[in-house]
Formats: sequence, structure tokens, C-alpha cells
Amino acid sequence: MKKVILSMALAVAAPFAWAQVTETTTTTTTEGSGTITELGPGGTIVLKESAGPRQYRFGKRVVYVTRSGRELDEATVRTRITVGAPVRVHYMTEGGNMVVDRVILDED
Repeated sequence: MKKVILSMALAVAAPFAWAQVTETTTTTTTEGSGTITELGPGGTIVLKESAGPRQYRFGKRVVYVTRSGRELDEATVRTRITVGAPVRVHYMTEGGNMVVDRVILDED
């Protein structure tokens, strides 16, 4: 009888003993806006915002669009996304970094 009870207890407890532990990371998507004060090396952008300067990192893929939603080509990005341009950035918080995936030029 003891063997049967012990076997049943082990059968119930076994799945918990071998359960995988997973880590989840929470990402929050938000927007920031301001004037570009610096385009730094290593894929960073600094915006002068109402609360002060804030640094963002560019993600692996960044889409550049106008306020009306028209996507900008590479040549236009080089000439219009410069220091002094008013922009909004769409970013996700990953750990302590704000990673930009979309830059919206506040001009058409």
C-alpha cells in the first residue's frame, strides 16, 4: 500500500520537478518627440524634448516616414533627417534601452 501511495505522489510531483523555467521580458511601445540635436556613432539619436535631452538607439530595422505616412527613400533620409529636424520616434523599451523602429519626420 505504501508503494502505491508513493508511486502516485511521485507521478503527481514529477511534472513540476522537470518543468522548464522561462523568463519573460516586457516591452513597452511608446513615442517621443523633439528636435534632433545629435546623430551619434553606433546608431544613436539624441532628441531635445520638453523634459530635456533624451538618447535613443536605432533598432536593426528603422522605417523613416513623413507626417502623412509616406515612406522616405534612403537618399531623402540622408538629406532630411539631420540635426535640427523636428521628429517623432516610435520606440520599444528593452531593458534600460529605448530602441527606435520608426522615425516620423514632422514635415511633409
